[in-house]
Amino acid sequence: MKDTEKFAGAKYVIKANFTIEGVVEKHDVIGAIFGQTEGLFPKELELRELQKSGKIGRIDINLKSSKDSTRGTIIAPSSLDRAETALIAAAMETVDRVGPCESKINVENITDVRVEKRQKIVERAKELMRDWVVKDGQEIEKLLDEVQKEDKKIKAVHYGRERLTATPDISKSDEIIIVEGRADVNNLIKSGVTGVIAMEGVKVPKTIRNLTSRKEVTAFLDGDRGGDLILQELMQVAPPTYVARAPRGKEVEELSPEEIDKALDAKRPLEDAKAKPEPEEKAPRFSEEIVNLTNDLRGTLEAVLIKTDGKQDERIPVSELVEKLKDANDVKLVVFDGIVTGRLIDTAREKNIDTIIGERVAEGVRIPRGVEVRSFKNLN
Repeated sequence: MKDTEKFAGAKYVIKANFTIEGVVEKHDVIGAIFGQTEGLFPKELELRELQKSGKIGRIDINLKSSKDSTRGTIIAPSSLDRAETALIAAAMETVDRVGPCESKINVENITDVRVEKRQKIVERAKELMRDWVVKDGQEIEKLLDEVQKEDKKIKAVHYGRERLTATPDISKSDEIIIVEGRADVNNLIKSGVTGVIAMEGVKVPKTIRNLTSRKEVTAFLDGDRGGDLILQELMQVAPPTYVARAPRGKEVEELSPEEIDKALDAKRPLEDAKAKPEPEEKAPRFSEEIVNLTNDLRGTLEAVLIKTDGKQDERIPVSELVEKLKDANDVKLVVFDGIVTGRLIDTAREKNIDTIIGERVAEGVRIPRGVEVRSFKNLN
């Protein structure tokens, strides 16, 4: 039987060794312990009462007699608190006779059963964790194997007499996408796009001509001069049904799945397509919040300092602006209803302020590098 089961419900275990000058039996030792400790403490701490209430468990005696003497151990489980358990252990040591024989009892130790339980819990937790990690590792390996198997199913192939790079389903697809090179095909495969074939050059291969004559074709081209040239070539000998372009300055092979989806969704009929990609809409230099702030400040002769975290300080009179800047920290933008002067610019540069927006800029002011100066009328 394991100790944790043997001492179920106990907090502590008293272990004592004894030596008796004579031959005795177990019941003699137990009787001496109960008898000689009786009356030492109040009734609620007497061993008999403690056993009745379950606060002291069954006392085990292990002994061996040899040459007219008996030696052995006493094991007493306790569910009392530390102090009471120590008191009972000390009381056992007062037993000096067992029957007619002299005896000596010495407490070897008092152990905390819960320490053993905690240790077993920790060991079991480690075991569970190891099993868990191994199981998870096996599951991950299994998932990776499945993904790799799936990945192997979709690999670029060679198609047509020119052995053009294409997806395996190119001959079965009613709608196909023509791209410039092998890298473009591979990138579209990674993004889950099928029915793709590469021209692999500016000159239109015969295989591409045959496909455009019997399938719905989208030409998906780079957003650069090379894409323009290929589109012109296609329009002459193998006109596609639709045209999709990568964003300006980007190539199809470097697009993310989201960018690919967006570009293909924005495809246009050939007659509406132009050789050059549509210019990207230029984002406003200053936010609507800044523009509204300039409108609010107009005519007030007040200034606002905007910190690097985007927070605005309280408005101050323009007459105090330069002195205020000298003591300010973490300012990135100054907006004020006044004239931008050289003195203000110098102060802003010393404080590492990026931008100054004033009602107007004084004539002949030299604007150094690192400081942007704008007027209310020239924000974007």
